[in-house]
Amino acid sequence: MLEIRGVRVMGTHGVLEAERKNPQPFEFDLDVHFDMSSAGLSDALHDTVDYSALIDAAAAVVTGPWCALLERLATLMGSAVLRVDKRIRSVDVVIRKLEPPVPYDIASAGVRLTVSR
Repeated sequence: MLEIRGVRVMGTHGVLEAERKNPQPFEFDLDVHFDMSSAGLSDALHDTVDYSALIDAAAAVVTGPWCALLERLATLMGSAVLRVDKRIRSVDVVIRKLEPPVPYDIASAGVRLTVSR
């Protein structure tokens, strides 16, 4: 499994009008499941999945068109990651709002889901 942690990107997602108008910080993690045995033996970049391309694909969803729900945003992110490389079997996506619109002092609110082929 390839693990990517703590990527921060600005986006305009949420149910409230203010969330759609004012960019807010999001943070995401990805756990990308694929067979790593070839890369482990060859030590060759072409035998693994390019994590930079995975980050680009997921970040483009966060900076892209509006989603009302984090569940939808995470599903779109997972689908975008799967399109990067046909060797990926599934991806666990965690997406967090770092400044959710609630009247409490919380670090984040988010969802975690798995998207598979």
